Amino acid sequence: KLGRVFTGWVQRSFQSTQAAPASQNTCAADDNKATSSMPKDCPVCSYNEWDPLEEVIVGRAENACVPPFSVEVKANTYEKYWGFYQKFGGQSFPKEHLKKAIAEIEEMCNILKGEGVIVKRPDPIDWSVKYKTPDFESTGLYAAMPRDILLVVGNEIIEAPMAWRARFFEYRAYRQLIKEYFNCGAKWTTAPKPTMANELYDQDYPICSVEDRHKLAAQGKFVTTEFEPCFDAADFIRAGRDIFVQRSQVTNYMGIEWMKRHLAPDYRVHVVSFKDPNPMHIDATFNIIGPGLVLSNPDRPCHQIELFKKAGWTVIHPPVPLIPDDHPLWMSSKWLSMNVLMLDEKRVMVDANETSIQKMFENLGISTIKVSIRHANSLGGGFHCWTCDIRRRGTLQSYFD
Repeated sequence: KLGRVFTGWVQRSFQSTQAAPASQNTCAADDNKATSSMPKDCPVCSYNEWDPLEEVIVGRAENACVPPFSVEVKANTYEKYWGFYQKFGGQSFPKEHLKKAIAEIEEMCNILKGEGVIVKRPDPIDWSVKYKTPDFESTGLYAAMPRDILLVVGNEIIEAPMAWRARFFEYRAYRQLIKEYFNCGAKWTTAPKPTMANELYDQDYPICSVEDRHKLAAQGKFVTTEFEPCFDAADFIRAGRDIFVQRSQVTNYMGIEWMKRHLAPDYRVHVVSFKDPNPMHIDATFNIIGPGLVLSNPDRPCHQIELFKKAGWTVIHPPVPLIPDDHPLWMSSKWLSMNVLMLDEKRVMVDANETSIQKMFENLGISTIKVSIRHANSLGGGFHCWTCDIRRRGTLQSYFD
């Protein structure tokens, strides 16, 4: 009897502590129910990259800091910028440039709202604060690219473990948002967090030039090892029941295997590869923009492209980007021009400066929503990178059966 009384007291105490945050959340169905209640209409639901977009998270450039010049940063950046990282690692990106990037993203948010999309933002955080774990110390980077860290599959939000030490605590900027979605009925999964110990990286990764990268990539050699699972969410791209992923500098086979097991049997995860000297994030190399429609970077051909052609897909090679050579791209290539955001099958958000790809979309019967994010591009992402679609109006389908 005493045991039953004690157990009941513990249960009532736990329910009491949980009831307060649940009642404060506008999505809670009943103020007297615990947060485990599952409301009928979950606000998180997205199966692909093109269904009508209803809600999205857009990143923040505020307080963005240059990451320290560690081995994994060196392997993912271009040789001409290595001096920049060595000099400014741990400090703010150039203030005036950052100010312009922030203004561009605010305008992008306003335009999305004007198109009827609900826009959510991560919390601002001071990324210059130094942190230390038992295995390493670093400063942070930013919360600019939600696509890098969050993957939405159906009504589930998956937090990626990441592979850069500068991004170890990046999830903190999104926790309040994810808790709100969880309280509204979404599933919430955090992938195994890597220690990011020295063993995760090839400390002697032999890279001195882009030519070295071509040779290493052709041999299947990357700066990340198979010491423990790691992946960035942006190395995955969705097409209903089929999800495609690349082994890259930030995503290893252990991370891919974790995702395969986690998403099975409802989803099939396929590994694809490209002729790419520096694979990191798939969406400026291979961007699925509609049912049976994919943009494939002509400079980085896909080795498994026959899989798509046999399924009746149309493969489109986007035009050469127009971004000038002297524009700083500290963490990316010019091919951010194809890193577009589909608002639905017939509307796409595209860079206002990239007139050639605008014409390509218009020839496909897709209307373009033009926004300039040139300065935001410098931080390493285009429209797809700067966003994570939380809800698209559609159902789970297979496009390869």
